[in-house]
Amino acid sequence: MIKVGIFSGSFNPVHIGHLALANWLCEFEELDEVWFVVSPQNPFKRQADLMDDRLRLEMVQAAVKGYPKFKASDIEFSLPRPSYSVHTLQALETNHPDCSFHFIIGADNWELFKHWKDHQTIMARYPILIYPRKGCDNIVIPEQYPSVRLVHAPLMEISSSFIREAFKAGKDVRFFLPEAVRRHYIHI
Repeated sequence: MIKVGIFSGSFNPVHIGHLALANWLCEFEELDEVWFVVSPQNPFKRQADLMDDRLRLEMVQAAVKGYPKFKASDIEFSLPRPSYSVHTLQALETNHPDCSFHFIIGADNWELFKHWKDHQTIMARYPILIYPRKGCDNIVIPEQYPSVRLVHAPLMEISSSFIREAFKAGKDVRFFLPEAVRRHYIHI
């Protein structure tokens, strides 16, 4: 079985924090691969705040190109909207029976996880790797879910919203973005 980490998100845009975390998870958490699942419509985000779906997918494809442990996935483009992680994981499991899927989630989202559609199903069926986020220090993991665990990845204080806001303010953010994304997205 191939151990695949599912890193889903808007990637609005994808940045070096995403890639560094995925790399860390492959090298230190024994995942064989990390698949970046681009979400066309996250139920917790306003669609108007997102760049075009295809553009976000192209940026992720450009960012992961040439690294064999990373893959860009558009599976949610063919699923009903809004995108629910439980449906994504089930579709991936059906389409890739040779893979064991591990769900990657930030500590900030873990705090909201009880509000996610069928969150109990996700916790029962898939190992969950929670990565640290600043301000989320009191992570509680239910004892009945031993496959849910906090990973000790380096803390990265970079977010897509920070990059968008900095760019709008005229800041040079070239070192926060992979080169291929920087050329594609902001042309500096």
